[in-house]
Amino acid sequence: MAHDPITTNVLSLLHRRDPEIGTLISKEATRQATTIELIASENHVSSSVMHAMGTCLTNKYAEGYPGARYYGGCVFHDQIETIARERACRMFGAKFSNVQPHSGAQANQAVFQALMEPGDTFCSLLLKDGGHLSHGMKLNFSGRFFKPVHYPLHYAKDHPDFERIDYDAVRRVCIEHKPKLLLCGYSAYPRTIDFAKFRAVADEVGALLIADVAHIAGLIVGGAHPSPFPHAHVVTTTTHKTLRGPRGGLILTNDEELAKKIDKAVFPGAQGGPLMHVIAAKAVAFGEALRPDFRDYSAQVVKNAKALAAALTNLKYRITTGGTDNHLMLVDLRGRSADLTGADAEKWLEQAGIICNKNGIPDDPRPPKFTSGIRLGTPATTTRGFKEAHMERIAAWIDRALSAGLAGPEALAREAALVREEVASCCEEFPLPA
Repeated sequence: MAHDPITTNVLSLLHRRDPEIGTLISKEATRQATTIELIASENHVSSSVMHAMGTCLTNKYAEGYPGARYYGGCVFHDQIETIARERACRMFGAKFSNVQPHSGAQANQAVFQALMEPGDTFCSLLLKDGGHLSHGMKLNFSGRFFKPVHYPLHYAKDHPDFERIDYDAVRRVCIEHKPKLLLCGYSAYPRTIDFAKFRAVADEVGALLIADVAHIAGLIVGGAHPSPFPHAHVVTTTTHKTLRGPRGGLILTNDEELAKKIDKAVFPGAQGGPLMHVIAAKAVAFGEALRPDFRDYSAQVVKNAKALAAALTNLKYRITTGGTDNHLMLVDLRGRSADLTGADAEKWLEQAGIICNKNGIPDDPRPPKFTSGIRLGTPATTTRGFKEAHMERIAAWIDRALSAGLAGPEALAREAALVREEVASCCEEFPLPA
């Protein structure tokens, strides 16, 4: 596998200093280069983003914020974080940003801590319908220390909005429970979010609207999905996924008083020293997202997702909601076979060099360990340069692998090996970003 000179030198050094870890990293690099990544929450970052993370910035403590650190020697860290904050605001058209959260979940934790007291009520989508664990899962901080109430999707199969957000239910639940926060933005929802409708409900019940756009952030920045601003009071997101940056979190708002509360909730409320090497990588990724070609990338992500969903539909797979408006889709496997589970599909596809994740479908009768569906996304394949025609090939590979798996272990072993060889050959045509 080809690397740029810096990466080659780093791996060479690792192999000499710690061959055990160096070897495993090299194997993982080869795995990524030779397989097709369809996990909707993953992407391939540029070498510039990776190199920013692997710098001397990791050596420094920088607790606090630019101009108000608790350690000396932060002059350059102040400048880097200021650039990251300014670029984040430019991306979303926001006035205030906090780039220090280590993850999207910690960004949400800080917002909850800033805007609610323990025991306060908030409203979000059910986790099993595509919400996120930090939106009220019982084992998560959000469900342990606060009181979640939930709105559902449309469950009636004859309803024109089957498996889509039930905005009337959002209003009914909020009127009944009067939540302090109303959350929108999801982990497994393939349709456009109407932020204006959510804001109208929030205003009616006196709630603050929080948009967690972790999955669609890059599409928003690239103009391929409507922006949560000016409707949302606060926006949280990860910086990876469609935004194609390092793993981390980000919080934005246009309200100065909310910004002050959030800053205090991030530090010292939820975190200590920020990961300055990651913040530098965020700044690099934000700079890339502000370039004109990122709009082309975001548009192609959606085109590819639509093409993949259509190709799978033609192969008699059911896509929840009937398709997708963004970067992901949920595939209901029960139409292919009543015995096929998401856990089976995930395992069989990995044997064939196609990486995805099992995922519950709305109102799924199976538990999360097995699921009735898989979630597929196109951010990573689009980064490599795949277009609509390649999505048809991927759909055919998926069908071949799953059909072979249903036929038995021997058939799977034969067909998966053939598909994996074809996948690896295709990946050679579309190398990872350098």
